[in-house]
Amino acid sequence: MIGARASSDVFQAVADPVRRSLLDLLRESDLTVLELGRRFKVTQPAISHHLLILKKAGLVNARRVGRQRVYSITPKPLQQMYDWVARYKSFIDPTGHAWRITREGNEGKQP
Repeated sequence: MIGARASSDVFQAVADPVRRSLLDLLRESDLTVLELGRRFKVTQPAISHHLLILKKAGLVNARRVGRQRVYSITPKPLQQMYDWVARYKSFIDPTGHAWRITREGNEGKQP
């Protein structure tokens, strides 16, 4: 059941738009809390709290550089989420029609 808990943590972590934005920033480069905080209209303790949630979900790492902590992204836990979401993927053709692709014999069944 630990795997389910970890997966749940990842979903909860990325549910917040601020945390998704933090991941987007860290995707570009490693940053300190202060560097991240400058890009948001929230307090530094709020940024630290969001980073703690991301860290507990395994989505970021922190390392000490002098007196600061530098955060970097660890996107591997997102693979579980991607794999789950991909099961519900629809195909949209160039004219905008959505098609549901199923395996033969699974028509009408829930994925």
